[in-house]
Amino acid sequence: MQSTTASIQAVEAPANPRSRVIFASLIGTTVEFYDFYVYATAAVLVFPHLFFPTGNETTALLSSFAVFGAAMVARPLGAVFFGHLGDRRGRKTTLVGALLTMGIATFLIGLLPTYATVGWAAPALLVVLRLAQGFALGGEWSGAALVATENAPAGKRAVFGTFPQLGAPLGFIIANGLFLAIAALLPSGDPSRPSAAFLEWGWRIPFLFSAVMVVVGLWVRLNLVESAAFEKTVRRGRVTKLPLATVFRTHGKELVLGTFYMLATYVLFYLMTTFSLSYGRAAADGPVPGLGYDYTSFVLMMIVGVVFFGIFTLLSGPWADRWGRRRTLIWVTLAIAAFGLLWVPMLSAGFLGVMAWLILGFSLMGMTFGPMGALLPELFPANLRYTGSGISYNVSSILGAAVAPFIAVALWRAGEGSPFWVGVYLSMMAVLTLISLLLGTETKDVDIEA
Repeated sequence: MQSTTASIQAVEAPANPRSRVIFASLIGTTVEFYDFYVYATAAVLVFPHLFFPTGNETTALLSSFAVFGAAMVARPLGAVFFGHLGDRRGRKTTLVGALLTMGIATFLIGLLPTYATVGWAAPALLVVLRLAQGFALGGEWSGAALVATENAPAGKRAVFGTFPQLGAPLGFIIANGLFLAIAALLPSGDPSRPSAAFLEWGWRIPFLFSAVMVVVGLWVRLNLVESAAFEKTVRRGRVTKLPLATVFRTHGKELVLGTFYMLATYVLFYLMTTFSLSYGRAAADGPVPGLGYDYTSFVLMMIVGVVFFGIFTLLSGPWADRWGRRRTLIWVTLAIAAFGLLWVPMLSAGFLGVMAWLILGFSLMGMTFGPMGALLPELFPANLRYTGSGISYNVSSILGAAVAPFIAVALWRAGEGSPFWVGVYLSMMAVLTLISLLLGTETKDVDIEA
């Protein structure tokens, strides 16, 4: 009798300690977002000079952003591939594969020859490796979110779901902090252009450093055991042979709603990180006027804003658990729509206005991004969750993140240096997200093991 009771308790006991769940979901997304931000920063600072020397600065920047956006196209493919594995083979092995793919691609970018050395083969290779980055991130986020939410205690799923989301601000700070340190060691006399040493070899260091972070992430991931929700799915014989076909057939509405839930989040995310770096560094009296800050000053200002990103990501979890994901996000999305209409007055108010813009934008980013770690997985049953949440998250990356920097630059040029239309674009995307939230239902009380 005692033996039987002990066996039942062993089955019912949590498979992973909470500290391991938190660290495993956090470290993986930190590595993934670090790799992504390293590319995003290089897309503004380095690649227009070394991989797209068109002779026109705006054209070179747009070409670099186009490659940046190409990764977003690969992300849904990664979501399908890794989602299939995650729903059929389990979360742990799939997460290890996604992390390795991202790490290897990022490391190889740091070894690429430039246009001056091999001509158009250089940007072609960059595109291939960028696609590999996007493919990997397509499988990483949903797996990390599932590790967090499927192992969360009752009533704390949104809190636990914020930890994989916290990888975004941490990855940003580490990536840009490293770029800042290298730029300080290899200073440039021209604030609009990196130094010759930075362009020759300094930019490669953050990409090569990715290997160290991947090793740490792999060590943590390999010490995980499979989630209880997936194990229960296996025991019940509910593993789906073709998760992709099944999720489209049975949960098409949830796929569409989840995609539009993320739209405003993605647009805000990439406007505040990628576009803002271009706008902040552009000369105030240039052909397309910007704010005129040097690289170091503006990135330090961004890092202050990203600290608020991290703080409000964590705060959003308890709010979403208390008030519900839908109610929390409706209010945050309304605030994002209003924020888009305040760009010109805030950015015209000097240093304090720019800092207020960065802090407010990144705070809203934390409040909208945090609850997504619980909301998207809760839309789907356990046997389709990896595929469903991954597709919603990553298809939204095409509609939002893939085109946001490109559209923003075009609107910035159309406004002859004014960010007014860029802000309006953000507000319009927020309205679409708001409509989807109003059409959706609350998910905080769903059974995560069903």
